[in-house]
Amino acid sequence: MRRLPQITAREMLSALQRAGFFIIRSKGSHHFLQHREDSTRRTVIAVHAGDLPQGTLRDILKQAKISREQLLNPHSPDEPLTCTALTPIQI
Repeated sequence: MRRLPQITAREMLSALQRAGFFIIRSKGSHHFLQHREDSTRRTVIAVHAGDLPQGTLRDILKQAKISREQLLNPHSPDEPLTCTALTPIQI
């Protein structure tokens, strides 16, 4: 299983917006997003400095119903994400 990329909250926010999510509200640094076509796909992103922790990123993907493959492969035919900044890290 491949590791998730190290990305910031702003990069994740941009990727979700390109995937069809929009900000329904924000409170402080927390942005609440919902998918345009499927209202059950909701998530919250806290925009703080630094990269998102792996567990937080995994939970955001689960809530948004986006697979790891869709995040790692932005040109997936299932649901394309057009974020070029999301590349897996090499260890």
